[in-house]
Amino acid sequence: MSLAVTLATTRRILAQLKHDRRTLALLIGVPALLMILLRYVFDQPALFDRIGPMLLGLFPFIVMFVVASVATLRERTSGTLERLMTMPLGKLDLLMGYALAFGVLTLVQIGAVLLISLTWLGLDLNGTLGSLVLVSLLDALLGMALGLFASAFARTEFQAVQFLPAFVLPQLLLCGLIIPRESMASWLEAISDVLPLTYAVEGMQEISAHPEFTATLTLDVAVMTTFTLAALLLGAATLRRRTV
Repeated sequence: MSLAVTLATTRRILAQLKHDRRTLALLIGVPALLMILLRYVFDQPALFDRIGPMLLGLFPFIVMFVVASVATLRERTSGTLERLMTMPLGKLDLLMGYALAFGVLTLVQIGAVLLISLTWLGLDLNGTLGSLVLVSLLDALLGMALGLFASAFARTEFQAVQFLPAFVLPQLLLCGLIIPRESMASWLEAISDVLPLTYAVEGMQEISAHPEFTATLTLDVAVMTTFTLAALLLGAATLRRRTV
C-alpha cells in the first residue's frame, strides 16, 4: 500500500463526486431531510431527543452503504478498475482511497445534519458534541466499508442495491432501535451481539444518556472500528478487477 497512490485515488474520487450532483444530494441532503421529517412525525421534543441521536448515525450508515457499493461496482463494470490495476495501484490503495474520500464527505454530511438538528430542530444532547461526531463518523465509515465489501459479490448496480435488505434490514430489527435487545428471545439477542449496527445504536444511546465518555461507549467505538477495518480488508481480498 502506497500513501501517495492512496491520496491520488482519494483526489480522483472527490473530483468525480464533485460533478455528480445527484450523489451529493443523496449523501448530504437526504439525511438532513430525514431528520426534519422525523422531528415533525413525532412532534414531541422529548421523544425526538430520545430517538434522534440514534438515527443521526443510522441514516449516514444506510446512505453510505448504498453509495459505496454502487460506486465501487461501477468502477469494475465500466473497466475503470481494470485500467487502474495495470498501474501501481493495489487493492488496499483503492479501498483506502474510497474510505478517505467518503470520510471527507461524511464530515460534511454530519456537519449539515448536526447543524439542522441542534439549531432548527432543537435536539437536546446529554453527551458532548465531539463524541457525537466521532460515533456518527464511525457509523458512516462502517456503512461505507460494508458497502465496499458487499459490492464484491454483485455483478450489476441493481444487485448491489439488493444487498441493502440482506445486510442492513436484519441489523435494523436486532440492533435495539425498535425494541430493547434484552426483551428479545435469547437467541436473537445472541445474534445481535455480533452485528456491527448494534454497537452503533448503543453508542448513540450512551451519548444521549450520559455527558461523559463511558466505558460502554469506548467499547462501542472499538468494536465499530474493528468491523470497519475488517470489512475493508475483506473487501480488498475479494475485490475483482472486473465483473464478468
